[in-house]
Amino acid sequence: MLVGIVGKPNVGKSTFFTALTLATAQIASYPFTTIQPNKGVGYVRSPCPHVDFGKPCTPNNSICTDGTRFVPIEVLDVAGLVPDAHAGRGLGNKFLDDLRQADAFIHVVDASGGTDFEGNPVGIGTHDPVQDVNFLEKELTYWIFGILEKNFEKMAKQSKIAGSKFEKMLHEKLTGLSISEAQVLATLRQAALDADPTRWNDADLLKFCSLLQKISKPMIIAANKVDIAPPENIARLKATGHPLVPTSAEFELALRKASKAGMISYVPGEDRFELPDKSKLNANQVAALDKMASWLKENKSTGVQTVLEEVVFRVLDMMVVYPVEDEHKWSDKQGRVLPDAYLMRRGTNAKDLAFKVHTDLGDNFIRAIDGKTHMAIGHDHLLKEGDVIKIVAKA
Repeated sequence: MLVGIVGKPNVGKSTFFTALTLATAQIASYPFTTIQPNKGVGYVRSPCPHVDFGKPCTPNNSICTDGTRFVPIEVLDVAGLVPDAHAGRGLGNKFLDDLRQADAFIHVVDASGGTDFEGNPVGIGTHDPVQDVNFLEKELTYWIFGILEKNFEKMAKQSKIAGSKFEKMLHEKLTGLSISEAQVLATLRQAALDADPTRWNDADLLKFCSLLQKISKPMIIAANKVDIAPPENIARLKATGHPLVPTSAEFELALRKASKAGMISYVPGEDRFELPDKSKLNANQVAALDKMASWLKENKSTGVQTVLEEVVFRVLDMMVVYPVEDEHKWSDKQGRVLPDAYLMRRGTNAKDLAFKVHTDLGDNFIRAIDGKTHMAIGHDHLLKEGDVIKIVAKA
């Protein structure tokens, strides 16, 4: 799974990315600090079933700490986007190309209104952050439009003459954007456009592209710099209809660095941290940590960890399941307990999990066994969060 961090320049994207992943990213208060995309790994949290099982787990593809499984998510921070990026302004073409494989976007917005469209600093509250949301949606829509517009008329005619399914032709045109045929078909149904695509005009195609962007590349807003943002800006951003989490990437980065340095004990996403020994810190460090502790208590979290979990579990509607070889010991062939945590979309079934683990398991699927109940389940059995599943397949 790949989550793209997007937004205009100088809104705190790279700070957000670094705070989320602790990967190295160039951070500065001027536009286009990020030229090459930064890649890192963030983690989403889920209760680990080993707590109920009564035996310690031995994670292989994830991390378990005090009964919480941390499942890795690939994160990509790309160059800032400016208006008319789809036409090549700024680093627009590169920005869009870098995002082709993203499953969803975290749109980092300067909720303080302290940066203009180009990312230049302006007075706090003088820029409307809602305009940033609108222009990003427009750029993403025109990005898809630019791909489909080429030879669209010819493709529509061919579909009509040959009797081919139009959604298949659209899907083939969009394969480079990691858009599925099911998403194309869902968009066609919801758009309710003329069944004959040869009758579509540019407005129809734009409508289709706008809806396809929302379905195939859903977005959540990280309302950043919330510690200095006017409250009315947060309310207006919520009114856009996108899922939204207020964030302070600077606070989160400071906390994670302090934790890494052993100054504090902090679990990302929590509303507090432990300060073992103040005597080892100077007065400025103590004052800064006291300020962040007070802010955390009031705001419950910095929001950075919450955004990633919201995009994975709410926007993309994923859940964590655990395939095993031995349904009694909850282990693999090497005897490791609950070694692998897999992210699956809600509504997927046991056979979907078999294909996720290995194509051969899916092709030769016989049945599955629920490790918690030890009951046999069929291919169409819907999975649940925290399921422990053994796949039985033909040898």
